[in-house]
Amino acid sequence: MSIFQSTDPFALPGKLYEFLTQQNCRSYITGGFIRDWLRGQQSNDIDIAIEGNALNIAEKAAKKFGGTFILLDEDNKTGRVVIGSETTIETDTQDNNVPSLDKGKQCSIDFSSFSGSIESDLARRDFTINAMAIDLNQLEYNHQLEVIDPFHGKDDLENRIIRAVSQDIFTDDAIRLLRAIRFAAELNFTVDPNTENLISYHSYRASTIAGERVREELLRLFNLPKTADNLHYLDKLGLLTSLVPELDDSKGVEQPTVHFWDVFEHSLQTVATTEFLLRENAWEYGSEEMLSFAPWSDMIEAYLSQKVSQGSTHKSLLKIGALFHDIAKPKTKTLDESGRARFLGHAKEGAEITKSILERLRFSHREVNLVEKLVYYHLRPAQMSNEGMPSQKAIYRYFRDTANAALDILLLALADYLAVSGPLINIEGWKDNCQLTKYIIAEHIKQENRVAPLKLIDGNDIITQFGLAPGPSIGSLLAAVHEAQASGEINTREEALSLVQYNLSKGSIN
Repeated sequence: MSIFQSTDPFALPGKLYEFLTQQNCRSYITGGFIRDWLRGQQSNDIDIAIEGNALNIAEKAAKKFGGTFILLDEDNKTGRVVIGSETTIETDTQDNNVPSLDKGKQCSIDFSSFSGSIESDLARRDFTINAMAIDLNQLEYNHQLEVIDPFHGKDDLENRIIRAVSQDIFTDDAIRLLRAIRFAAELNFTVDPNTENLISYHSYRASTIAGERVREELLRLFNLPKTADNLHYLDKLGLLTSLVPELDDSKGVEQPTVHFWDVFEHSLQTVATTEFLLRENAWEYGSEEMLSFAPWSDMIEAYLSQKVSQGSTHKSLLKIGALFHDIAKPKTKTLDESGRARFLGHAKEGAEITKSILERLRFSHREVNLVEKLVYYHLRPAQMSNEGMPSQKAIYRYFRDTANAALDILLLALADYLAVSGPLINIEGWKDNCQLTKYIIAEHIKQENRVAPLKLIDGNDIITQFGLAPGPSIGSLLAAVHEAQASGEINTREEALSLVQYNLSKGSIN
């Protein structure tokens, strides 16, 4: 059965052909949809090249298919139609020669205008694997679809190569510098050497890319395994410090002898050790035995997989925090009387620099807040106890202060510890750090269980019992009760009221 014979009114792309023929315009499926189809993959992102005004066609298509029209570029006549996942989109997938959609998922259709030949339009594309097209007219006649492939994209697909269509692709749009690396990472392809040279030559253009576009590409890279390898690759090509000039200052900044690497390489290695702890990737100096000591559970994995904002999770933002955790070390470096390097205040300064970077790259407020906390508090776990295990109050105050970033910071601290010594890691020291982290997590869970759902007293109790007026001091008194209850120091209403009386008598609560 032909896909355009489907009884479902939203079957695509056959139904697109039926719609477009009614508009009396020549049209082609292009780009990643063709690439994925040739790889035997389904894609719900479709690019349609229209001979004529694509914006008018896109608006009509939105009405026809019950989608939402989004204007992408008025000057270049480019628009998008998004059909929600609640709409049934089906095709006959029995014939592998026919492109198909992934059922039940949101579909995005980009309409772009072209004049002249489709070959001239493909010549303006980025990479050969994306510079192929299928004339939608073919859908009317047979399933043996002929791919228009002037730049041998099919060969590069087979050989797993990312190759620039022309020498001008990065001049036309600098975001392609990042897309080349991202495509290679996502598809497990290799960037062609000539294209690599082009990227290096044009790497300075990365600083001109709009922040929101950089954010999207970076998050897609940080959502993948082998992020540290990809960051090294970005640096090799000159892209990493073009995107984040603040990182350039950390190159060659030596650290105390306990550190195996300079600040820059330590930062990238911390991303690698984070991936190691997340069970995403092996680490050159790690082992299964080392991993067995580290905290891990279904609960931790589920938490880290939670979405923070569009395109980001706790996992991806933890890796970004790992990259930036020592960003202020160059700025704060001093030498003591013995000549030993010190970096006093680098966590606080680093949080401010990180916030500035992420805001520049248009990360959301929630993303900025989380990563800023990762950098600000990344030393806190090691400071919770001089020796032995931390006190109940220290654990309570840690989770109170770090809130939604508490678990993330604990894992970052472990990754940081591994990346300090690298191949010279002390296994006993590592075991002790893992034991400390597990203890903190376990005791926090006990504290949570002590407090919830039992509430010993509330604000009205304090106001009534002690004749106080409503105000901030009531919240401070309740916070002290909550801390003592979580720490196991008090367990009854009477003990809670006695604690309030004690704090009021001391004047320790303002």
